[in-house]
Amino acid sequence: MTDAAKISECSPYDVVVIGAGPVGENVADRARAAGLSAAVVESELVGGECSYWACMPSKALLRPVVARADARRVPGLSAAVQGPLDVEAVLAHRDEETSHWKDDGQVAWLESVGADVYRGTGRLTGPRAVTVTAPDGTEHRLAARHAVAVCTGSRAVVPALPGIEEAHPWTSREATSAKEAPGRLVIVGGGVVGVEMATVWQALGSEVTLLIRGSGLLPKMEPFAGELIADALTEAGARIRTGVSVTAVQRPAPDGPVTVVLDDGDRVEADEILFATGRAPRTDDLGLEKIGLEPGSWLTVDDSCRVEGTDWLYAVGDVNHRALLTHQGKYQARIAGAAIAARTGHGPVETTPWGAHAATADHAAVPQVVFTDPEAASVGLTLAEAERAGHRVRAVDHDLASVAGSGLYADGYRGRARMIVDLDREVLLGVTFVGPGIGELLHSATVAVVGEVPIDRLWHAVPAYPTISEVWLRLLETYRR
Repeated sequence: MTDAAKISECSPYDVVVIGAGPVGENVADRARAAGLSAAVVESELVGGECSYWACMPSKALLRPVVARADARRVPGLSAAVQGPLDVEAVLAHRDEETSHWKDDGQVAWLESVGADVYRGTGRLTGPRAVTVTAPDGTEHRLAARHAVAVCTGSRAVVPALPGIEEAHPWTSREATSAKEAPGRLVIVGGGVVGVEMATVWQALGSEVTLLIRGSGLLPKMEPFAGELIADALTEAGARIRTGVSVTAVQRPAPDGPVTVVLDDGDRVEADEILFATGRAPRTDDLGLEKIGLEPGSWLTVDDSCRVEGTDWLYAVGDVNHRALLTHQGKYQARIAGAAIAARTGHGPVETTPWGAHAATADHAAVPQVVFTDPEAASVGLTLAEAERAGHRVRAVDHDLASVAGSGLYADGYRGRARMIVDLDREVLLGVTFVGPGIGELLHSATVAVVGEVPIDRLWHAVPAYPTISEVWLRLLETYRR
């Protein structure tokens, strides 16, 4: 095949989406729902990071861990679940939930909504122009009549430390797809990935050491969330060291142990090391320089997810650095897809806060569940964030263990709830729960924050007895005292 034969004729679409993870899939779906034609470009697996290396495999690994922990706190059942987990069965279930890292079903879904899928690396070659380089070198030129949506997500950051290449460290991808439990695992970082993977591999038989540069776990949540999870991990056998940094790693033999050198001169030996130290945008090889933007940068957008300074380029999901969560990226995709359709003449554009084409929740009401034991869940602002923003607030706390439903859920229940009240408007700015089984409580808090439901009206939202959700009544009673 000649070079000329490898270049296809230009194919026009209303919308071209680069990246076929959950975010890109939703942008394409919203575009098709509005009657627009859409092409979706993917260089790896359709379904993206969430489906194969993040949300789905990690939660498949965590579910039996948390279920066993819950069962061990139930009288009449605890004695039956004291043995170890079936590691082989847990990993097999994880493989099922990732479709064994095959994307046939995801491709079929995209095709079912009428989107065309292009396999290969998509690069911007100019305004509204994308060239796709397929694995065999063939190039497809795509032209977007209205919009290009960059939905390429983010990648794990591994620090440039002495010995890092020879050490072959894990990132979140290796941690969620590993075929066996390492004997000893060092985890660097105390964020969500760090604590969830510590929970998984400790329960599956690894000796886990968490190395934290700061003072505690989950620094973006209320302090008590990290404290309660740290207590639980320590009781499970994990070792947590705070206030330390890694200065070098050493693995002399490819199949041998890795030695982690710390800034205090100490050394820790392990069989594997996981760096859970942040994310970077996947924009290095996107062709941003062709349109005057910086390769490798986060893309700054307005609330409709349109890149600032353009009228055709959208950046949706992790790549815009607003809220690096799958559900939040899908929310942005619904907003952006609707905004693209509106700007093609399908109705007025509503970009005022909470409007149809404004991702306002990215600022005011981002929900997140950390699937550890205990679970941690939050939405909106923490106390520190609310105070920094200049709000006049009050933090209202309640011991979740004192709620009747918690005692029925588990013997020895430990947990805590907090709501942040805007004293000027008497609405909630944020809510945090920590405790076993509280993940499903979060949406009620999200509705209260998004809806700016007045405290006086929340008083009439009666929680069913005896459920853990009765904590809502206890929080309101505490506030009214």
